[in-house]
Amino acid sequence: MKGEYKVPGGKLIVVEADDRDGVLVNVAISGDFFLEPDDSLEAMTGAIEGLPISADATEIARRVRVALPENVVMLGVHPEAVATAVRRAIAQARSFSEYDWEYLAPAPLSAAEHMALDQVLTEEVGAGRRGPTLRFWEWNEKAVIIGSFQSLRNEVDSDEAAARGVRVLRRVSGGGAMFIEPGNTITYSIYAPAELVQGMSFADSYAFLDDWTLQALHSIGIAAEYKPLNDIASPQGKIGGAAQKRLGNGAVLHHVTMAYDIDADAMLQVLRIGREKLSDKGVTSAVKRVDPIKSQSGLSRTEVIDTMVGTFRELHGLRDGTISDAERIRVATLVEEKFLTDEWLRRVP
Repeated sequence: MKGEYKVPGGKLIVVEADDRDGVLVNVAISGDFFLEPDDSLEAMTGAIEGLPISADATEIARRVRVALPENVVMLGVHPEAVATAVRRAIAQARSFSEYDWEYLAPAPLSAAEHMALDQVLTEEVGAGRRGPTLRFWEWNEKAVIIGSFQSLRNEVDSDEAAARGVRVLRRVSGGGAMFIEPGNTITYSIYAPAELVQGMSFADSYAFLDDWTLQALHSIGIAAEYKPLNDIASPQGKIGGAAQKRLGNGAVLHHVTMAYDIDADAMLQVLRIGREKLSDKGVTSAVKRVDPIKSQSGLSRTEVIDTMVGTFRELHGLRDGTISDAERIRVATLVEEKFLTDEWLRRVP
């Protein structure tokens, strides 16, 4: 068994082991991390050798931490990362580069079509009719997209949104509200088999799936980092946020919206950030400063997207793809029967 885990902002750790009657044996740990003193590696290996394959990540990390010498120095890795790599080995999780990734280039769509397409493509990956896919979005209208469990009345000033021509919709994933302006927003989705994040906690999977994004932003001079649970930020402030949805058929949807530029006044007028009390059925968002990519990079939005796509392609491979006719038909159906309905929008009033 072999498990790999790239620590977000850190180094790669690889764990190899055999399963002998439900116990881990012949354990080997490697990677490009830094570890002192040298015998710390042997201590980590010994802590994992003989563990039952049923051991959870918490127990594995505890065993590793106890086994390490008091004077240990770990750079780019930590006991929890070792535990994640072990669990990924046991689960026989795959890495990004083991998949044949398909790329869907930005195509102008309505907000409802984007919501529906996210659901359809995730379902298609889970059903095995589509391979893992990276899609960048192109918005053709102003919109506010609230999370699956957010309260509509707490999050959005509907009258102000209507006056400004801002479409209000609800997405299938959790998380906070997104304020969208065409040409000022960078949004992408990853549709992948759940095995890509096997062995990871839900929180770890967020940073893992967006590590390539941080590398792309670093390459254009933005000191981006991940802020738990789901924010991408720089020293100047929040850049964007991620959300996920995992389907029972074995697929994960992970999407990110980042501000390239933003009309902060319009956003604050449309979103009720902290203006209403928490209802008994919804969740309100905290105030978070959003600092656009444009001001930090000096690049056009197209140049930023091209850099991101190029980074993903270089790291993991990427071939151009298309949306099938069957997928488009299903999208049109979901737009009318789900995403444009009051029943879906107001399911959490």
